[in-house]
Amino acid sequence: MSHPTDAERFFFDNNGYLVLEEFLSHELTDHLTKVLQEVIQRRRSVDTPDEAKVGRTQIQGEDTRTFYLLDDDPAFLDMVDYPPIWPYVTGLLNEYPHHHASDAIEEIGISDRPMGWHLDGHDDGYRNLGNPIPLLQLKIGYYLSDMSNPGQGNLCVVPGSHKACHRPEEADLASTDLFAGAIEVCGPPGTAILFHNALWHSAGPRTREQGRRIMLYYAYEHPWMVASQEHWGYDLAFYNKLAPNRHSLFHGFVFDPPENRWR
Repeated sequence: MSHPTDAERFFFDNNGYLVLEEFLSHELTDHLTKVLQEVIQRRRSVDTPDEAKVGRTQIQGEDTRTFYLLDDDPAFLDMVDYPPIWPYVTGLLNEYPHHHASDAIEEIGISDRPMGWHLDGHDDGYRNLGNPIPLLQLKIGYYLSDMSNPGQGNLCVVPGSHKACHRPEEADLASTDLFAGAIEVCGPPGTAILFHNALWHSAGPRTREQGRRIMLYYAYEHPWMVASQEHWGYDLAFYNKLAPNRHSLFHGFVFDPPENRWR
């Protein structure tokens, strides 16, 4: 069966997101989790809060968010064009997509962190382009830990909100819990969640004492966009050692010598 199917396209177009349970194999999920733990340990050993980060790392207690993953381990680079996800990226976004950004999250236990509802994209979520905001970035989250139960910081979304002409009420955005119409995406390890840049979304409440959220995020954009600082986040050696078939995932100007191409 080719993907995305007509049913998947219809669901994504109307709801702004798509959930693919157990999309990653158990073996790949376990390997990515192991590698990420090593990267987090390495990143945390050289980073301290409120100081300049190596590769951009955010540390808050036991929680860690790591940005610019592609050069941390070959497993993360392999995920940028992971063959099973590629038909979804090219089918929903662009035939020649570019890598936009990558990051990983590990959060453990209970937190009183508020909800953080937002859209993705520059210029206040591309709102200046009018309504509906076009699909400019496709984001994919991979659950590495078991997120079958709510209350672990699960991704929360408002289905269909990518077509909304108005913001939610400020009281809803300020709520510490989900407001009417919002849902919490639950799923087993290996679940993939694809969503539109204009979909209202947030990390969910963390109320489960043994809760654990470990996930990867990859985002893609159109080849005519330069919408992420990550393009300048890797040194020249990283780009020049990429396999030739991966050059098309990045802008030509990042290579030495620069590649003269439009995508």
